[in-house]
Amino acid sequence: MSIMKIPKRYWIVLLTFICTSVCYVERVGFSIAYTFAADAVGVDQSSKGTILSTFYYGYACSQVPGGWAAQKIGGRRVLLISFILWSLTCALVPLDPSRVMVLVIARLLVGVAQGFIFPSIHTVLAQWVPPHERSRSVSLTTSGMYLGAAAGMLILPSLVKYRGPQSVFAAEALLGATWSVLWLKYATDPPRSEHPKAAAAGFGEPLLPIKGNQKVRVESGGTSTRTSNIPWKKILLSLPVWAIVVNNFTFHYALYVLMNWLPTYFELGLQLSLQEMGSSKMLPYLNMFLFSNVGGIAADYLVTKRILSVTRTRKFLNTTGFSVASMALMAIPIFRTSSGAIFCSSVALGFLALGRAGFAVNHMDIAPRYAGIVMGVSNTAGTLAGIIGVDFTGKLLEAAKAANSDLSSPESWRAVFSIPGLLCVLSSIVFLLFSTGERIFD
Repeated sequence: MSIMKIPKRYWIVLLTFICTSVCYVERVGFSIAYTFAADAVGVDQSSKGTILSTFYYGYACSQVPGGWAAQKIGGRRVLLISFILWSLTCALVPLDPSRVMVLVIARLLVGVAQGFIFPSIHTVLAQWVPPHERSRSVSLTTSGMYLGAAAGMLILPSLVKYRGPQSVFAAEALLGATWSVLWLKYATDPPRSEHPKAAAAGFGEPLLPIKGNQKVRVESGGTSTRTSNIPWKKILLSLPVWAIVVNNFTFHYALYVLMNWLPTYFELGLQLSLQEMGSSKMLPYLNMFLFSNVGGIAADYLVTKRILSVTRTRKFLNTTGFSVASMALMAIPIFRTSSGAIFCSSVALGFLALGRAGFAVNHMDIAPRYAGIVMGVSNTAGTLAGIIGVDFTGKLLEAAKAANSDLSSPESWRAVFSIPGLLCVLSSIVFLLFSTGERIFD
């Protein structure tokens, strides 16, 4: 009976947490499986970078359309369609490095499908979660990414070793199908809130497909006037939106470079085997999971206890997280042992996750009604970071290999980790100058 009394919004948050976990199992899984298969046939680092970055081209194309679709037909439906599409792709596509065009098309399709997920999640959470619970709810949901990445790093190398790279695709498709069944069974659209303060904050708002300026009848019997026109110009010219965009770009540049190239750094830079590293290789992502939730809880505590304003809370956590992450990223190639590299990458990713309690929740602060749209714009920049960062890193390493004959020297990797470190410093300054925690879109 006590389980039945748990508020529906908590189940929604839990399901979105599982959703992001499964998505990142898929992303880490492809990186591990493809790296194994590509290295077995002698694919060079630049070509690997091209294939690994292909996902992000599709992902970038569907961010803003994902936000629009979530507003138009509902985040719940869009999430389900997205999961079905990418799960089917994983189930049907063979992992053969020699069939380059097949892999490119498959990764583009998976990228397009997954590009709808985060704008839809933000639309769902903005409707279900009241303002005072948003930081920890978003932090818990996004921390699923890191738990999924940690689980993938722990389990999937052994799966590849004993069952082959193709088994990773089958496992990912099964996980996607299982989540789709759970979402279809348990997820619903939210009831409209009758509390005036909650409604003013965007909580319980119905979706937007109401044409023109129309009066909407609410449950209390009154009427209110809303418009379906999305303020695109105001969104695209807003400095607080651009503060989010810049920080999203930096966060994902660092995350995607580490997610896609950390296995290569361990194996070629440090001459370590992922299988022999045991559970230690999952620690950076486990640290992200921990710090993401610490950041969300801390942010809600600072706001609800009125220790800091929403604006100062977002700036404090964002600046702290990105500043520490910057130092840790640039220190990674200095340490030449597995424990040193694990420690630095854990600190870097952990404090990046802490910084998400600053910029990543800010969509719902400034535009709760258009959270999916703003998230789509912001996440497009984050996806461009994946395209640029992953591909550019492959080219950096290929150039370093030509200059140093191999990739075992720290000089070969210094630029790889220094670039995201410097971006962290610059983006935290932008967030300090231009962000706000106040609602600026009605």
